[in-house]
Amino acid sequence: MFKKALPFFIHIITPLHAGTGQELGIVDLPIQRERHTGFPKIEASGLKGSMREVFEENNKKVKVGNKEVSINDKITIDLTFGPEAEISHAGALGFTDARILLFPVKSMKGVFAYITCPQVLKRFEEEIIIAGGKIELNGQKINISGIPKNSFPKDTSQVLVSSKVILEEYTFELNPNEDLKLFANWLAQKTGIEKIPQKIVVLSNDDFKDFVHLSTEVITRIKINNATGTVETGALFTEEFLPAETILYSFALASPIFKEKPEEKGIFNQNGKDEAGLVLEFFKAGMPEVMQIGGDATIGKGIVRIKLWEDEK
Repeated sequence: MFKKALPFFIHIITPLHAGTGQELGIVDLPIQRERHTGFPKIEASGLKGSMREVFEENNKKVKVGNKEVSINDKITIDLTFGPEAEISHAGALGFTDARILLFPVKSMKGVFAYITCPQVLKRFEEEIIIAGGKIELNGQKINISGIPKNSFPKDTSQVLVSSKVILEEYTFELNPNEDLKLFANWLAQKTGIEKIPQKIVVLSNDDFKDFVHLSTEVITRIKINNATGTVETGALFTEEFLPAETILYSFALASPIFKEKPEEKGIFNQNGKDEAGLVLEFFKAGMPEVMQIGGDATIGKGIVRIKLWEDEK
């Protein structure tokens, strides 16, 4: 059972394809989506695999508790993420699916706007509270569940045209909201993305759903025959991507080590130290700021910036 949770944010730098395989719909290679909402996501299994690969390629030495270890130490990685060869025990570190928080849409003013909706905000608040986090700015609790649809942060927005925002070919009448202003400033601090207060708007749940379905990037790709230099027969396909600037969130979940003998617990066997806490400490020490998630790595897709949750000091 997981004992500790650490939220973190994923800021997409280059378009990202976390795919579901081939389908018979309009798009040959669609992205992963939640079954009940249709909102984009990155499944936990793919996220965990990408994280493990990052750790395996990092030989940096770090201190975890009172012990020093290389990040790519095989025993430590197997204890943390689980063994890949002989499945004798589970890993002590798990992840949740990465869920959508802010989605970028082309705007007539300000280049693009970050859109979200009450349903996404309410779910985000509930999950942060379950994980033991607080959504407060300078000690003031932010009422996220009270932020209404069709609102913008008071006094900060740079995407408005006379209290309206024009996204793609659609116009929305918006109202200022103080709670959204507080939340946008809080989120900018947590993610390190300073432009959020100037670009965020809250639409209705249905409008948000339409945009995350219809405003993703769909690219037509081909395969070239090396011998002839021409397109191979039947090699034309379409691929869907989450656009750059999308912001998602996930949780790293830590449990005690799934080994009974103390000598088999490696660096996590430290008297007086909480094992789940040491697992998260190792994760935080080995997690880089920039990594790659999803397919098409050789053509520069899926580069993301990771921002781990930091409590207010």
